[in-house]
Amino acid sequence: MIAMITGAMAQKPAMTLTFTAVNNGQYVPLNSILIENLTQGGDTTLYAPDTVLRLNYVLGLNENSYPGNNGLSLSQNYPNPMEGRTTVSLWLPERNDILITISDVVGKELLNQEFKLEQGAHTFSFRPGRESIYLLTASADEQSRTIKMFNSTISAIDMEFCILEYNGRNGDTKDYKSFANLNNFVFDPGDQLQYTASSALGDRIITDTQTGNKTYTFQYADCDAPCPGMPTVTDIDGNQYNTVLIGSQCWMKENLKTTTYRNGTAIPNVTDGNLWCDLTTGAYAWYYNEISWKNRYGALYNWYTTVDPNGLCPTGWHVPTDDEWTALTDYIGGTGEPHGSELKSCKQVNSPIGGDCNTNEHPRWTDYIIYNDNYGTDDYGFSGLPGGTREIVYGYFQGMGDVGNWWSSSENSSSYPWYRCLPINKGVVCVATFNKEDGFSVRCLRD
Repeated sequence: MIAMITGAMAQKPAMTLTFTAVNNGQYVPLNSILIENLTQGGDTTLYAPDTVLRLNYVLGLNENSYPGNNGLSLSQNYPNPMEGRTTVSLWLPERNDILITISDVVGKELLNQEFKLEQGAHTFSFRPGRESIYLLTASADEQSRTIKMFNSTISAIDMEFCILEYNGRNGDTKDYKSFANLNNFVFDPGDQLQYTASSALGDRIITDTQTGNKTYTFQYADCDAPCPGMPTVTDIDGNQYNTVLIGSQCWMKENLKTTTYRNGTAIPNVTDGNLWCDLTTGAYAWYYNEISWKNRYGALYNWYTTVDPNGLCPTGWHVPTDDEWTALTDYIGGTGEPHGSELKSCKQVNSPIGGDCNTNEHPRWTDYIIYNDNYGTDDYGFSGLPGGTREIVYGYFQGMGDVGNWWSSSENSSSYPWYRCLPINKGVVCVATFNKEDGFSVRCLRD
């Protein structure tokens, strides 16, 4: 269902915001979504079954329209859905000619009536026909307001024509709550909006700078739930890692940083770039060969370490196969947008989520604003961090803060290993193959 917030002139550009919610992959019905403009102030609310908000706006215009502010105002009809009849009210700041048009959901005009009305509040009764959704637009001079009206299926009658009746002029309506329902909300592209979803499972909040059409998914799952019976795991070097349960899989919540295979054999630390490129056996490196990055992003391993018979991951754990990576992305809904953002850590420069997510301190993602708003939301507790890459070309390091790459232990038919990546400029999960000599991060999966 769609609700509209319409600016002060007709033929306006628009944005469409769609809201949904899930709990462990299952759909959650929403009772309401509160939309607050944190930049300019003001709010509006969608009530079930509305889950889509259409923001109409006029570039450069920042004028609120409500009773007492020199603008045409149109209230949401009541009741909505209607049952045989509904009432609509409008406010005129001065005497004017009003055109009321009623259309169906595909834009076919069903009714067109003009009225000469005095300044003040006026009410109309509307009786529907067989349509389930109606759009009512009131226009005066260059101002236009639109509401969406829903017809109860049990009261829909088999009439070809709908009927609009003028009920007369009311008294002062500046305190009527209905006039603040949709039109008392100002929006310009780039405003920061906060969305609060309410359901039987509680409230969830998302904050975003709105610049275009977008779908928001409120997550009700316990995304930080550790693996049952194993909240942490320790590698042979004594490094301890938090765990997270995603679906039926138990993952390390952090990148691996061991320098020793699990049988006690040391993993070679190769710092020379030329030697790194020629390796055909396992090795690791710290980013920029600086151990100070160890506890922030973990180590970068070439692919040979992931299949070394000495064992890279702790006992009872292993480097995930390509199929096991696919099982993860299938569980969260796929590899397309926004599922990559759902696996990224929320720690980011200028993160719109705020709190501890908004940080300049490593580990974190680079400022998302210059990268198409694809910021991390960490909906499942995977907390993917951009540890960068050590390239096969001269052993160069690049990408810290901008990309996270994780090996699988699988090869394709041409003997190139599969890996997954999370890029800063997209909300996707990359699925690709690369050279075995490159240095990527590693996440371990419980057996």
